[in-house]
Amino acid sequence: MRISFRKTEIGPLTAILGGGLTAALLDITYAFVFFGLRGANPVRILQTIASGVLGKAAYQGGAGAAILGAFLHAGIAVVMAAVYVSASRVLPALNRRPWLWGPLYGIGCYLVMNYVVLLLRFGPRPAPHLEVLAGGVAIHMFGVGLPIALFAARAALSSRLPGSTSTPQPAA
Repeated sequence: MRISFRKTEIGPLTAILGGGLTAALLDITYAFVFFGLRGANPVRILQTIASGVLGKAAYQGGAGAAILGAFLHAGIAVVMAAVYVSASRVLPALNRRPWLWGPLYGIGCYLVMNYVVLLLRFGPRPAPHLEVLAGGVAIHMFGVGLPIALFAARAALSSRLPGSTSTPQPAA
């Protein structure tokens, strides 16, 4: 019996969308559970994401603001995936060790989001409690960076399979 990988080939766009949306889903599920156990409800969490664009009005925006927050969250994760997949096409070494580079990329995403993007949007914030920091770093390592890296590595493998329609990448 021959095993065919042709049915599982994916291209870079699929890697970006698959990795980004998987990361978004895992990250928001973590936020719903972690902060839900501390009294926050999912609508409020999504409104908080939307507040990056709407400001305090997001909290009076009801379901519409929550939906905007969900789309913004997914969009940010897709951008994170696009950056990694693009980098992995230039630096193929990223695809050879996704279990290493993915979590490291997740730490980088956490740092950029919390100490650049949120700092620029909302100004200085108090240092997070240890459990918030540890959980945030962990979910970004294993729920954001790792799935993105695994999708990127799958796309790179697909481009090297015999009979693939993808454009092969140069070896490093």
